[in-house]
Amino acid sequence: MNELTKRPHPTPLPDGEGAHESPRDGQVNRHIRSFVRRQGRLSVAQHRAVDTLLPRFGIEYTAQPLDLPAAFARTAPKILEIGFGMGDSTATIALDNPANDYLCLEVHTPGVGNLLKLIDAHGIANIRIIQHDAVEVMRDMLADGALDGVHIFFPDPWHKARHNKRRLIQSPFIAALVQKITVGGYIHVATDWQNYAEQVLQVLSDEPLLKNTVADYAPRPAYRPLTKFEKRGLNLGHGVWDLVFTRV
Repeated sequence: MNELTKRPHPTPLPDGEGAHESPRDGQVNRHIRSFVRRQGRLSVAQHRAVDTLLPRFGIEYTAQPLDLPAAFARTAPKILEIGFGMGDSTATIALDNPANDYLCLEVHTPGVGNLLKLIDAHGIANIRIIQHDAVEVMRDMLADGALDGVHIFFPDPWHKARHNKRRLIQSPFIAALVQKITVGGYIHVATDWQNYAEQVLQVLSDEPLLKNTVADYAPRPAYRPLTKFEKRGLNLGHGVWDLVFTRV
């Protein structure tokens, strides 16, 4: 199986676009969109996969609660993945963990098409895809306590200081997300930007319903594949930081 193709860094937005202040009372209604919607190049095979397979493995966004057991036609641990890029690692994890179900969110069509190709090629039955903004899916479709885990691997870092406010992982988002995780569930974030890792560590540590599984950064869990991009970076001396917190 091919390894994860790294999602390119986002195209910066002019200041004032895309970022919105979080509302009061913990509600996530107006929110930061941590992506720029761009289609990129869609191959013929990806286009065919979207046309033929998304109706089977996709779930349309609707502003009403999603029945997760019905969506997967079984009762099993449910893991949410936010931003799966091209989906190679997602497919590997799902294949290696057939007892879990994976609800996977991505806005970019080439990545959706590529993951659908992998689902078809390897006969993966435990993935469903929603092509929509993660904050709105979380707010409108997921019941409190519905998730056993959350994966957020290599989110867009918005590495320029003036764009840091567009990062997905900030306190209002985590405060809302943690409500969707059952007690004893987990959230796992991985990033190759040290500054973002430090921010994530602070945000997760400040959330009273989360507890770090280690003193600070965790060893890479065995279920997260070491990607080709990651191997290259490690060989060049670049760091990768994993953070794994549990819901208390």
